[in-house]
Amino acid sequence: MKKREQVKRKDNVVYFPGLEKRLTDKGLESLEKKKFNEAIPLLEEALELDPNNENILIGLVLAYFEAGSFKKAKVLAREMLLKGIGDYFQMVDLYLTVLIQLHEYQEIVSTIEVLLEEKEIPPEKYDHFLTILQFSRRMAENRQPLPAEEEEITPEVQNLNLLSKKNLNEQMQVVAVLAEKNIRPYLEEIADYLMAEAGHPFLKTMLVTLLKEQEINKELVVKKFFREKTINPMQLPEVRLQPRMLEVKEFLEDRLESENPGLYENTVGMVERTFFISYPFELEPERPAAWAAAFHLLAQEYLGISAEISKIASEYDADLQEIEQARAQIEEIEKISTPYI
Repeated sequence: MKKREQVKRKDNVVYFPGLEKRLTDKGLESLEKKKFNEAIPLLEEALELDPNNENILIGLVLAYFEAGSFKKAKVLAREMLLKGIGDYFQMVDLYLTVLIQLHEYQEIVSTIEVLLEEKEIPPEKYDHFLTILQFSRRMAENRQPLPAEEEEITPEVQNLNLLSKKNLNEQMQVVAVLAEKNIRPYLEEIADYLMAEAGHPFLKTMLVTLLKEQEINKELVVKKFFREKTINPMQLPEVRLQPRMLEVKEFLEDRLESENPGLYENTVGMVERTFFISYPFELEPERPAAWAAAFHLLAQEYLGISAEISKIASEYDADLQEIEQARAQIEEIEKISTPYI
């Protein structure tokens, strides 16, 4: 005779046998169909019934991440690491990806430094983690640039060959190494990459940021999204202090921070990603109100919240056509921004 499955109770509520499996299956199916906000409550309920189920936990972290709930994803991924649930280095990778989205670069540095000290990183993953470490150190620190005569040039980066590397991770590794060097000997190659249509917008932002940090006072041409702009890195605003971005965030803070903190958090994350990828360009339309309305609208849609463009346009006193123009650009940038920032 088949053994009867044990009935589960919580707070005097009796759950039908096998309920957690049905919730898990349905939640993972929704996750696979990219219905993230539908998957989250199903997996959360399944987790209450089966708190140490690896499939539920990983599915929920991914659902949180894809829905833009990065802080929840961080807490859960960290908890899994501490409990030793799941493949350790896969979970470390996932945890670091969440931290990148939250711009918590110092936490990334601390996490990887511990792994290096414990000498637990598999050889095939060593370069990968070292790249992220160098990259995050540069983002976390506000260091003064080294004068050219003080920096010793190492042979392995005499030629960047960025455009010859088709793999984006390889290009990122080169830029991460470059972040620890005096950038001046590589200006010609960097200028070529900034002008190349094949160059990735994310890496172009990083290179321009490095040029600014090291006080490069020279005109360079940057091409992104089939647009071209002549810049002088010294005259650019800091990537995190772009005036229009700050105005957009101010609009959103006034309307969302108190009323809906979760929506506000997700919307601001999208704002920062978009302006990071588009830097140093100022995209059309010019009015910050139209951008704020477009970000608000998209964030609601991504979170499965009903959104009426006319109502949001009225709330921000923004033009409908400008909102649609901004929205189209945000959606395009969102496709290429994750998981790099």
